[in-house]
Amino acid sequence: MDHSRVPVLEALEAFRRRGDVVYGPPGHKQGRGADPRVVEIVGEGVFASDVLSLNGLDDRRQSQGVISRAEELMADAVGADRAFFSTCGSSLSVRAAMLAVAGPGEKLLISRNSHKSVVGAVIVNGVQPVWVHPRFDPERHLAHPPEPDNVRRALDAHPDAKGMLLITPTDWGSCADIRGVARVCHDRDVPLIVDEAWGAHLPFHPDLPSWGMDADADLVVTSVHKMGGAIEQSSVFHLQGDRVSPEVLKQREDLLGTTSASSLVYATLDGWRRQMVEQGHDLLDVALRRSARVREALGALPGLDLLGPEVVREGLTAELDPLKVTIDVRGLGISGMQAAEWLRTHCHVDIGSSDACRVSAQLTHADDDHTERVLIDSLRRLVERADSLGRRPEVRLPAAGELELEQAMLPRDAFFAAVEHVPADKAAGRIAAEMISPYPPGVPVVAPGEVVTPAVVDYLRSGVAAGMLVPDAADPSLETFRVTAA
Repeated sequence: MDHSRVPVLEALEAFRRRGDVVYGPPGHKQGRGADPRVVEIVGEGVFASDVLSLNGLDDRRQSQGVISRAEELMADAVGADRAFFSTCGSSLSVRAAMLAVAGPGEKLLISRNSHKSVVGAVIVNGVQPVWVHPRFDPERHLAHPPEPDNVRRALDAHPDAKGMLLITPTDWGSCADIRGVARVCHDRDVPLIVDEAWGAHLPFHPDLPSWGMDADADLVVTSVHKMGGAIEQSSVFHLQGDRVSPEVLKQREDLLGTTSASSLVYATLDGWRRQMVEQGHDLLDVALRRSARVREALGALPGLDLLGPEVVREGLTAELDPLKVTIDVRGLGISGMQAAEWLRTHCHVDIGSSDACRVSAQLTHADDDHTERVLIDSLRRLVERADSLGRRPEVRLPAAGELELEQAMLPRDAFFAAVEHVPADKAAGRIAAEMISPYPPGVPVVAPGEVVTPAVVDYLRSGVAAGMLVPDAADPSLETFRVTAA
């Protein structure tokens, strides 16, 4: 296919050239009605490019096939049979993907280290989750993706499961054995969905971890805004084989998605695909070399412990994305939350993820020599100033297995049940009616329907005292917990 073509951008250019006068949405009329104070900040181009797909980029019959041609090019670029653009982020995409495989009341195997959007999908879709617990790394207090044997045992115990949802890469860069998990699933003739939100770049360089389509996954969801070059909320479904019906997937996405899709998202997805096909290997080559330099420089700083190839050698994870620079800061006597706040306040550096133990900085093809120096210099300053940060209360980290909670009710049933709020010291033994997700990265420690334990209460309460954010809890202070009524 001709990857120099960008159907959405070409249609947008033609729209502007024609000078169409629009008597439908959006109401700002390509910026003529936008508040100049807003235009001054976001730019005229944002409004000028905000165009309806129908009767804008295309006619009402979609006779030019603008979006479908762009999706065909995307599928060809990454080795998929089909690709579908989504403008509501992968939070919605993964929900539609799950519903395309398992309907209300049906079982679906799901990695328990999933983002809160996956647990939200379980609640909305009414799927019966079979949690497949990740491999816990007690030394680093880190969850790596589950292994093929974990999936095999879950399918043995639940042969009526409709498929498996695997999360890879994690927020910290560890990657699953996708091919091994796919083999286990396909031996039972069930599909593998991969939530590869952090992996949009993976198809475009051989030195990066395995890309889901290349590793025999049936359906892969990517968030192109995370590690790619499209704007926020840019997501793509990638599909191959016949275990998931493209018709069903499209209907489920249509059920959940917006009817007012953003042309800005479509245009940047289209342009990013062209950039990656034409220049991606070289751009990512530079990024990988940059990551190696950053890792070497940070590895020489006292008190910093980088997540590196040793986790693969130790058999804890199948692969590691080198562009995710994950740094344990406990050797400095501080938490990852403290490090992130200090870097933002004193260096104007915003770190991607942080928790009680570590911070993570992502490098992409967009980084340059300046951002490389800023990251290294800022972390060097952090090392030098760590003693001045003060000591916050210690986070009581749970031991291996203590985050594997009993599922006493279906998440949907618990979420919509009659509830009450109980003091934290009375929460142990009760069934949660809410998600409690330290954020970022946003993986629920507690999901609706799970039995709260003393260890989890101690972990969460001590975490909040140390600066952990839990924005989805009914009471973010966690002085009370939302539980099903007794």
